[in-house]
Amino acid sequence: MKNYQKYTRQYFNPPVCEMKWARRDHIEKPPIWCSVDLRDGNQSLIIPMSLEEKLEFFKLLVKVGFKEIEIGFPAASETEYAFLRALIEQDLIPDDVTIQVLTQSREHIIRKTFECLKGVKNAIVHLYNSTSVAQREQVFRKSKEEIIEIAVSGARLFNECAAGHESNLRFEYSPESFTGTEPEFALEICNAVLDVWKPTPDRKVILNLPVTVEHSMPHVYANQIEYMCDHLNDRENVIVSLHPHNDRGCAVADTEMALLAGADRVEGTLFGNGERTGNVDIITLAMNMFSQGVDPELDLSNMPEICELYERVTRMHVYERSPYSGKLVFAAFSGSHQDAIAKGMKWREEKDPDHWTVPYLPIDPTDVGRVYETDVIRINSQSGKGGIGYLLEQNFGYVLPPKMRESVGYAVKSVSDHLHKELSPAEVLAVFREQYVNVNAPVKLIDYHFVRTPEIRAVLTVEIDGVEHEVVARGNGRLDAVSNAVKQHLGIEFSNLTYTEHALNEGSNSQAVSYVSITLPDGSVSWGAGVDNDIIASSIVALFSAINRHMGK
Repeated sequence: MKNYQKYTRQYFNPPVCEMKWARRDHIEKPPIWCSVDLRDGNQSLIIPMSLEEKLEFFKLLVKVGFKEIEIGFPAASETEYAFLRALIEQDLIPDDVTIQVLTQSREHIIRKTFECLKGVKNAIVHLYNSTSVAQREQVFRKSKEEIIEIAVSGARLFNECAAGHESNLRFEYSPESFTGTEPEFALEICNAVLDVWKPTPDRKVILNLPVTVEHSMPHVYANQIEYMCDHLNDRENVIVSLHPHNDRGCAVADTEMALLAGADRVEGTLFGNGERTGNVDIITLAMNMFSQGVDPELDLSNMPEICELYERVTRMHVYERSPYSGKLVFAAFSGSHQDAIAKGMKWREEKDPDHWTVPYLPIDPTDVGRVYETDVIRINSQSGKGGIGYLLEQNFGYVLPPKMRESVGYAVKSVSDHLHKELSPAEVLAVFREQYVNVNAPVKLIDYHFVRTPEIRAVLTVEIDGVEHEVVARGNGRLDAVSNAVKQHLGIEFSNLTYTEHALNEGSNSQAVSYVSITLPDGSVSWGAGVDNDIIASSIVALFSAINRHMGK
């Protein structure tokens, strides 16, 4: 590919890389979560949310369990100012929820931001200025000392504006474009801000270290975070926060490794919405923890509801393969996958294990409000006998014999292939019923009765080409007698008749379903099923279904 030579690394490794974080293999507890959907996730929309939509989204975030929610840049937008005031004046912020507002390190914006907060109970005021080499040289054209002064002067003004403020205010600082900043300089500017704010155990400062642009592989970011955590002033009184973007597609990995490296807090969005390639996806992060046996302390149990509201108010689309939330993430079309899932679910029923280990399903779909019958086993031309059999059993109560599943599987896949579409459970059932159940042509069973002699004598009335015939034969059982009658009258040879049956549903109105196979002289096997209120009738009808399926070919 041309022009690769014009690109180079824009990140900096810290002077010390002990990589202590690499010796940890899992996250033991959830971070402090802060949703920035209403700021980052709103400013990135083609059509930003209206006031009403932002209020609806805010209520969803509260319901999910976020205790810190960044609601916007109130000094920069009429809608965001009105949104903040509506939350405060309508008393919509629960006492255990802290809202967060953002401001650049510019005096008139800082003062207006604090004025906007009048009457709020709890708030985080978030100060930022850019610190990267590219921003210093190209945008601000200032020295390191001048960039530090921007941050420090803003921090001092925060102290002044907060003095006498009746609200419970906490401070946050971000060296924006942290990942493009020399770690030693990032440490210097952060410590300078901390020296102004003087954090205490009762009033900790949030230090946010964003991946404003992803420049490196995730382990480099983890090294940078570990370096900062090891060298910050007053570390015990500092909450180290992460704010990864997804330019390299590694935002989740950045965050997980940085949490191992000592970070305490994560700012992100639902479904990863945000500028450019987006912010880190909090749903994926939280569900990753959930899948490892860690309570993320967010309630994502009704994923369809969350997706619906998100898509409606943002006009964005949740990608079908988005982890945990996409419509197809639990769907198995592959025959081998379906078979493994079906057997895994059967194993759970038999063993009742303490932990979830079903093949191909990292979590139980029902834990996020999904349904096995419609979300997991999906039927198309790639599907297999196991999945189709599982669907018929779970949805409609048909427990097909293992070898019959293969025959039915081919029939269903053939229909899907011909139609070039996925088949719904109802359509799969329709194929099964049409091709296998109570098939009454070309030989139609009109009536039958049995006479007990030393053997069972079957007397059948059948219709062939519109003409009724009476057929009589003996056997060592009812089904054997009917089988012999059919062979003698129709001249059909078959052997190895197999028969199974079960109740189709529970209760006094239960129907019986029978499955019969016959082996033809050429070695092929024909299957049929019969459904009737009477078990004997269902077995006879199943035999005729198998015979008719053979003759129909």
